[in-house]
Amino acid sequence: RRFVGFDAYQKVLALDDVNYVILATPPGFRPPFLKAAVAAGKNIFAEKPVAVDAPGIRAVLAAYEEAKTKGVAVGVGTQRRHQTGYLETMKRIHDGAIGEISGARCYWNQGPIWVHPKQPGWSDMEWQLRNWYYFTWLCGDHIVEQHVHNLDAINWALGAHPASAVGLGGRQVRTDPVYGNIYDHFSIDYEYPDGVHVASYCRQIPGCKNNVSEALSGTKGFCQVNKYTITGEKSWKMTEKDNLPYVQEHTDLILAIRAGQPYNELKNIAESTLNAILGRMAAYTGQEITWEQALNSEESLMPAKLEWGDLAVAPVAMPGQTKLV
Repeated sequence: RRFVGFDAYQKVLALDDVNYVILATPPGFRPPFLKAAVAAGKNIFAEKPVAVDAPGIRAVLAAYEEAKTKGVAVGVGTQRRHQTGYLETMKRIHDGAIGEISGARCYWNQGPIWVHPKQPGWSDMEWQLRNWYYFTWLCGDHIVEQHVHNLDAINWALGAHPASAVGLGGRQVRTDPVYGNIYDHFSIDYEYPDGVHVASYCRQIPGCKNNVSEALSGTKGFCQVNKYTITGEKSWKMTEKDNLPYVQEHTDLILAIRAGQPYNELKNIAESTLNAILGRMAAYTGQEITWEQALNSEESLMPAKLEWGDLAVAPVAMPGQTKLV
């Protein structure tokens, strides 16, 4: 069976013989799909990120609470949390292997990704859906869609989300209209509780030094998280074979469903997604933005009506001019 259209997800969820759904459409659709799937009592695997704006985050947090009440299992696509190397490294971090964490940095710097120029016969809506990565209402910008992995690892290590952020970003290379309205680079300074600062970098520009990693500095040592290495008083390096985290994240969810065990990863990914949205807001506006301001923002990036046809592209954010809504 196959359903098409903006209401296709509702038809899938109405099927009595469906008890497990995978939500892997562009992230802008994640909040309403999550809300509907939880209401329908379906177990869920949702790809990251889980929203592109604050209203979406608030909807996801509400879905998290409802899923707990109804006993609906929800797994998400933060595979590092199911990866043996990361699990072993984080266990040692939380056991004090590097002492108190005093600072951190994380990166997702890479080259360009795919792009789909508009073709004859495509409406604005069809083109934006096919070229979804380049529109904030669908993708959230690459700091949200991609760098959320690294930010989630940092939140995991610190056991907290940031209190505020300042940052910068822009469109240095991807300036053609085919690249929609997203940036091609961000640099964010996040401040966490107890004055811990995290330097966050993400970039999608060709011909540059690439780096996808997370690192932690502590009072008793240093950890290169992505390399499963600790140096200092309790030096350590994992030598065992790593697992396949993209498989394990589904295995863990399915085993919990079969065993009837509570399983809900929505809150962590909602906070990590908001972490990324917070950084985007700071870069887009050029202002210091607090966690509360980000969470309570009324800016909705979704179009007022989802229909085939004309759909104007929102202007590219301009620091110092774009306002926090």
